[in-house]
Amino acid sequence: MKHDASIPALPCVELEPTLEFYGRLGFEVTYRQRAPNPYAATRRGGAHLHFFGLKELKPEEGYSCCLIIVDEVETLHEGFSAALREKYGKVPVRGIPRITRMKKGQTRFTVVDPSGNSVMFIRRDEPSGYGDDEDASATHLGKALKTARRLRDFKSEDDMAAKVLDAALKKPDAGTMLERARALVARAELAVALGEPARAREWIHAADGLVLSELERESVREDLEAIAKLVHAQD
Repeated sequence: MKHDASIPALPCVELEPTLEFYGRLGFEVTYRQRAPNPYAATRRGGAHLHFFGLKELKPEEGYSCCLIIVDEVETLHEGFSAALREKYGKVPVRGIPRITRMKKGQTRFTVVDPSGNSVMFIRRDEPSGYGDDEDASATHLGKALKTARRLRDFKSEDDMAAKVLDAALKKPDAGTMLERARALVARAELAVALGEPARAREWIHAADGLVLSELERESVREDLEAIAKLVHAQD
C-alpha cells in the first residue's frame, strides 16, 4: 500500500495552452498524446497532473478540483504570481485563469487554469481548524469573517464572501473595532478580486479612518499595505 499513488486527470479545452500555463508554474511535460485522444502528463516535484482534451468544456462552468500538499506556500505563491505577471502583464486575481491572493500566515491558495480547473496548494502542516482561531469571536462580525474566509479560500466564491461582509459591516455594533478593521481589509481584498479597484480604495480609506490602538493598527498594517499594492498593480 505504501507505493500506491493517486493522480488526478483534469479536462482541458486544448492541450497546448494548458501545458504552456502549467509550464510557467514549473510543471514539466512527461508524456503527450495528440491522437486519437489528446492527453498529457505533467509533473512538478512529487506532484503529478494529467490532462485530457474535452472540446465542449466551458471554462466558466468548470468545477474540477484537486489538492496538492506542499511544504510551504508563501514563496510558492510569490513565484507563481511572478510567472503569471510575466505572461499576462499583471497578476490575474479574477477571471480565468487566475490565482487567489495570499497574506502572511495564510496556509493555502488556489490556481484556476485556462480551462477552469482549480488546483489548491495547501501547506503540509496546515492546522485542522484553518483560520478558525483568528475568527473564533461570537460577534456578528467575527462570524462573518469566518464565513467569508471559507467562501473565499475553500470555494473561491468571492462574490458571496463580499455579500457576507457587506451585510455585517452595515451593522454599527456588530463587533469590536479591530474586527471591523479586519472586515474592511478583507472586503478591500475582495473588491480587488472582483475588479472594483475604486471600491477597494474606499474600503482601505475606511479602515485607515478607524480609531484603533497602536497595537491594533499594527496588526492590520501589513495586510493594508499588501492590498494597496494589489490595487496599484491592477491600474
